[in-house]
Amino acid sequence: MTVRTSSLAGPGPSRESGPRPAGPVPGVTALRMLRRAKDRIDRDYAEPVGIDSLAAEAGYSLAHFIRAFRAAYGETPGAYRTRRRVERACELLRSVNLSVTEICYLVGFTSLGSFSSRFSELVGLSPSAYRQEAARRGGPAPIPGCFALMWRTGLPAPDPQGQPAVPPAPLP
Repeated sequence: MTVRTSSLAGPGPSRESGPRPAGPVPGVTALRMLRRAKDRIDRDYAEPVGIDSLAAEAGYSLAHFIRAFRAAYGETPGAYRTRRRVERACELLRSVNLSVTEICYLVGFTSLGSFSSRFSELVGLSPSAYRQEAARRGGPAPIPGCFALMWRTGLPAPDPQGQPAVPPAPLP
């Protein structure tokens, strides 16, 4: 029985099946490191993680990391991060009654102007127009902003005895 080697290993003759070669197929480790960087962008999209630090974690120079990421995923890591931030902003604009400025900062942009221009470039509408269009189409009522912000920061931790955290009583 003959087994064809992976296309990542390049063209070549078939080889007899038997013990697998020691070490990973060429390219698999590189793809794994790029996937970890992509997963970090997905997880920490709102954090100010620099592309240079992602490249260093993946073991690449900055320029090589950008080229490899684009070859693997079809866009640069910066463009991917921006797209993920805009996707999250779309979700928040549809579901939460926070201002556009608050959503801008929640998803990781540091400038309302750059947020609005990138949003319009990717979605085709301004953030306000997108929200109005989503409201016109209908859907669930927006979640109050105080709940959305609490969800991001989390609930207070219970005390060590296992009792739920109780807010202090108001002063008389």
